[in-house]
Amino acid sequence: MKRTGYLFEKIVDINNIKTAIINASKKKKKRTCVKKVLANIEFHAKEIQDMLQDDSYLPSPYYVESIIDNSSCKQRVIFKPKFYPDQIIHWATMQVLEPVLMRGMSRYCCGSIPGRGGAHGQKALKKWLRRDRKHTKYTLQLDISKFYPSIDQEILKTQLRRKIKDGRCLQLLDKIIESTSSGLPIGNFTSQWLANFYLEGLDHFIKEKLKIKYAIRYMDDIVMFGSNKKKLHKARKLIAEYLETLKLRLKCNYQVFKTDSRPLDFLGFRFYRDHITLRRRNALRIRRRAIRIKKKGYFNLKDSAAMLSYLGWIYHSDSHKYFKKCIEPNINIEKMKDVIRRESRKQCNASSVCN
Repeated sequence: MKRTGYLFEKIVDINNIKTAIINASKKKKKRTCVKKVLANIEFHAKEIQDMLQDDSYLPSPYYVESIIDNSSCKQRVIFKPKFYPDQIIHWATMQVLEPVLMRGMSRYCCGSIPGRGGAHGQKALKKWLRRDRKHTKYTLQLDISKFYPSIDQEILKTQLRRKIKDGRCLQLLDKIIESTSSGLPIGNFTSQWLANFYLEGLDHFIKEKLKIKYAIRYMDDIVMFGSNKKKLHKARKLIAEYLETLKLRLKCNYQVFKTDSRPLDFLGFRFYRDHITLRRRNALRIRRRAIRIKKKGYFNLKDSAAMLSYLGWIYHSDSHKYFKKCIEPNINIEKMKDVIRRESRKQCNASSVCN
């Protein structure tokens, strides 16, 4: 594997840091700490450049809180880094490392990767299920247990050294990785990239060693198909053994089932051979949100952004009747778009003033 160098000088480039400030500030411009930085981007960018170049940067303590994940209804511990300097440094680092980490990444590694979100995974699954009944006769669905907290920091650092040869860049990454006592913190912009990179070898193992034609991974959730049930059971055992080398383990709730016997519940949707529907829990949540908005009688930014995001889910599924019956009578899409447009103009004007 050819290793990449000369990365640190790109990370500390003043224009890269300025871009990182703008990117890190998105959807946060009303916060006092963010306003302060945006009011004098040149000064704060230079200050960050200096602390990186003279190696004085130390990650700040995290603000830690527990939340209930709406999509899974699970409790998660979220680590929130300070906007200045931590979030900005995370962005400055990943803006440079993104193409490096993307190189070698599986085409069907989805989640937290530009252009490879749920829609990318959905499109692939739809194509496989409709075009190749033989090799999608059976489905194997796996989930890695406590993925982020279980990532071994030393193994991750070793993997990065096989990809990157720039010592100062690796030193910065080590600081970010070691900012928690174990695992990777859910909430860091860097964590989603490093977590996907941690499983890069697994994706290639499934495709090249196990010869699984159709496989997709969305962070720690894995789905694969095959024409032979026994082969999928064997694949599960070999994947479990591979994960042991990364100090990870599969949950016991794996499933192997005949694809035509029931829908595949994945990415917030239920996949059938010839159509896709919303997961019932998601459909109910969207309907309740629409009813609450109607009762309020007005659209704020939070409601508008949430509903337009939900509408994307509906449009990507075969849920036209559900939309007409349960959603459309309760909301005004054009008014919501106007709310978003007005806020976007405010953000653009604020950025222009800061620049």
